[in-house]
Amino acid sequence: MSLPHAILTALLEKPSSGLELTRRFDRSIGYFWSATHQQIYRELGKLEAEGHIRALPSPQPARGQKKSYEVLPAGRAELARWTAASQDPKPYRDTLFLRLRAAAAIGTEGVAGIEADLRRHLELHRRQLSEYEEIEQRDFPPGKDSPQDRLQHLILRAGIDLETFWTRWLTHALEEFAELPDQSR
Repeated sequence: MSLPHAILTALLEKPSSGLELTRRFDRSIGYFWSATHQQIYRELGKLEAEGHIRALPSPQPARGQKKSYEVLPAGRAELARWTAASQDPKPYRDTLFLRLRAAAAIGTEGVAGIEADLRRHLELHRRQLSEYEEIEQRDFPPGKDSPQDRLQHLILRAGIDLETFWTRWLTHALEEFAELPDQSR
């Protein structure tokens, strides 16, 4: 149920068209809640039907012109209700961890593929960490501390901390792999 709330949040920040929302998801919200173009348009239709958003009047009527949406009071109330509600953390699922567990159960025959994946994942997490750190330097200089800025920076810090964890864990995992007997690597 979080995609409609992500869209409501984005529209409260700035009324937007579906295409603009897709671009904003790619640049910011998508770092922690991704959605495809089709999912966003489908949700916009549902939110409009529920009376949570409305299409802004177009300055000139034209067929096929993009619609921009804004949040209505009912949408703001729904977002406030959802924000205040308690939610349990979701169980974490990762196929890499399952593959490591399987390798422990069957022996080290398949570890070469896992080791290669660990190296690939490490590079991906290093790149993501670098990108987050660049965003932090650019968007959160010292003194930028309004409540909105502080909350947005808190989200970014979570991303930085998670990527830092992953780069450390993957580095450690690769060190462990280097110590395994060289049966099939």
